[in-house]
Amino acid sequence: MNGTSSPAAERRGPLLLGVRHHGPGSARAVRAALDAARPAAVLIEGPPEGDALLPLAADPGMRPPVALLAHAADDPGRAAFWPLAAFSPEWVAIRWAQEQEVPVPVRFIDLPAAHSLAAETDTEADPDAAGSVRPDPLAVLAETAGYDDPERWWEDVVEHRGAVREDPLAVFEVLGEAMGALRQAYGDGGHARDLVREAYMRQRMRAARREFGDAYAVVCGAWHVPALRAKTTAAADKALLTGLPKVRVETTWVPWTHRRLARAGGYGAGITSPGWYAHLFAARDRPVERWLTKVAGLLREEDRQVSPAHVIEAVRLAGTLAAVRGRPVAGLTETLEAVRAVMCDGSDIPLALVEDRLVVGDVLGEVPDGAPVVPLQRDLTRQQRSLRLKAEAQERELELDLRKDTDAAKSLLLHRLRLLGIGWGTPAASRGSTGTFRETWRLRWEPELSVRVAEAGIWGTTVEAAATAKAEADAAGAAELGEVTALAERCLLAGLSEALPAVLRALADRAALDTDVAGLAKALPALARSLRYGDVRGTDASALRTVAGGLAERICVALPPACAAGLDADAAAELRGYVDGVHGAIGLLEADGLRERWSAVLRALAGRDTVPGVIRGRAARLLLDDGRLPAQETARLMGLALSPAAAAPADAAGWIDGFAGGGGTLLVHDERLLGLIDAWLTGVPEQAFTDVLPLLRRTFGAYEAGVKRSLGELVRRGPSAKPAPSRAPEGFAPTLDPTRANAVLPVLRLLLTPA
Repeated sequence: MNGTSSPAAERRGPLLLGVRHHGPGSARAVRAALDAARPAAVLIEGPPEGDALLPLAADPGMRPPVALLAHAADDPGRAAFWPLAAFSPEWVAIRWAQEQEVPVPVRFIDLPAAHSLAAETDTEADPDAAGSVRPDPLAVLAETAGYDDPERWWEDVVEHRGAVREDPLAVFEVLGEAMGALRQAYGDGGHARDLVREAYMRQRMRAARREFGDAYAVVCGAWHVPALRAKTTAAADKALLTGLPKVRVETTWVPWTHRRLARAGGYGAGITSPGWYAHLFAARDRPVERWLTKVAGLLREEDRQVSPAHVIEAVRLAGTLAAVRGRPVAGLTETLEAVRAVMCDGSDIPLALVEDRLVVGDVLGEVPDGAPVVPLQRDLTRQQRSLRLKAEAQERELELDLRKDTDAAKSLLLHRLRLLGIGWGTPAASRGSTGTFRETWRLRWEPELSVRVAEAGIWGTTVEAAATAKAEADAAGAAELGEVTALAERCLLAGLSEALPAVLRALADRAALDTDVAGLAKALPALARSLRYGDVRGTDASALRTVAGGLAERICVALPPACAAGLDADAAAELRGYVDGVHGAIGLLEADGLRERWSAVLRALAGRDTVPGVIRGRAARLLLDDGRLPAQETARLMGLALSPAAAAPADAAGWIDGFAGGGGTLLVHDERLLGLIDAWLTGVPEQAFTDVLPLLRRTFGAYEAGVKRSLGELVRRGPSAKPAPSRAPEGFAPTLDPTRANAVLPVLRLLLTPA
């Protein structure tokens, strides 16, 4: 030692370091203060149940951002997180204590999670953040100092402060005094639970004093410092803590993300720019130059022309803006304005990319294998590694070819997780193919999924076993037939062959008891899709095919009477949707005579006057598309439906909607049908036309632009003006030669057959 008195010798009482959660300036100041004071112990705001996990912070496999997760042992959904980033003062204090030549004891001193989780049915991700209505201390201090932006005030006062080495404790003394004034003005700030938390912290400080004297440091939110300095008795604090509810809790470390540290993500104690703060903490010199270089790299990756000259000019502009505004150095506001002007040509579109990727960011932390986890999480981690499916915070697309073993295994894992309520992946439309052997997923790992995994752990110790047990329980508890059919489809997608018998028993029971034709019709498409997926995955679905066939037969019997009943417009439109679904489903089933039986049902619906027009029209269109209704018969049915003497205008408009809805190409190529619709439309009385106009607009407005343009031209010229078909080109016969046309089939079959 150089003989001068240390800050610890001059200080009376423990070292209270009031910080801003996730503030890099506070983090640097904490390290400097600890280096100067050399306390014998470090106490940190956090749940004491996490003390046993603190040694893992020194593990090389621990990479922040991470969060301490505590959840009720009997109800994992009741959970709370305590996030920590590399630039969080609490994390810096933990690592400082562990890095000393003789490690310094470090402990959490906040109210135990056993109490906070028992009192809160929906605890937010940090006790300081949960539903607080206290005034924002930074906003009050910034306004007092004449700033309209709390973040800018904090940057100028703390983040850009360069005197930490000269007086490491000054910033804490000033913040402590300011918070004392705020506490005098606002009390507990409308958050009475703080009083209980602070009473517990004081109790832990008394215990530390008995062990270490006053040679210990406390790192906590600056808001709490005045309460921890207050003169109170142990008896008074004990009275506040008596009778608190309590639950058994389990704790672990889980990965966190910068995006979930952002206030915009709903985290009450969050910050607006975690990526920027991480940069400030890591860049010890020339932070603006390094930041703008990073921005230039991102924009180049997006194929924008950004040269070193742009970076130099942006640095100059940011510095000039800071000087004009009287700021010590350029902050985030100045750098973003410089980026917009110099690198983005004044556009906010590329700037939004910078704000999303860099200012906020998608950095995902890692926890070591030694962290305690439920067995289900351990099995999930094993499968993620074996399948090379890395959990990432940034959303990405995953294309799977189910003909490949590895891709099929990835599909099974993602579907099983979805069945367990763990939404790591979301199915998306495949861009390259509509075949059943292709799947597209959007993957994004959110920290909250760790809680979902813990919750799902009650169903089993492996993903497959847990998904099987969950499916069987869902089948037993399903109230409607549609729920069971959807579950059967998900079981086949997830390859849960052991769960299928229980699901199929529930399906057969519900189908036998369900007499609602709408419920039956709603359930059949899912069963048909299940059979198709079962085929592509090689699953034995013979029992499911039997149930689906029986369900289709019952629909064929029950549908005509249901459609003949007095249905209002909404009920008829809903039933029309079910008719479409059943038609598509029956096309996938391979039951003998079922398609002919269904065609007979459609003919009955199309020719029955008591059936609503929208259903009659749809039945006629489906028959026509399948080649089971001759063109002349179609024209006759349309003529009857549109006859002013036989049908009201609203019913006729419904028939057109059912027949022509979904695509107008048929009308472009069939002059007779278009003429019938045109003649009916021009003859609708004025008052009735106003009533049917919305329905007609919906029908024809859904057509593609080219179809609408062609129909408009045909109607303008009149059907009779439609040009006659041209003669066959030279060298071609006037009609198709089937023999010559069929000669190309072997080649087409070779091209289209999957490898």
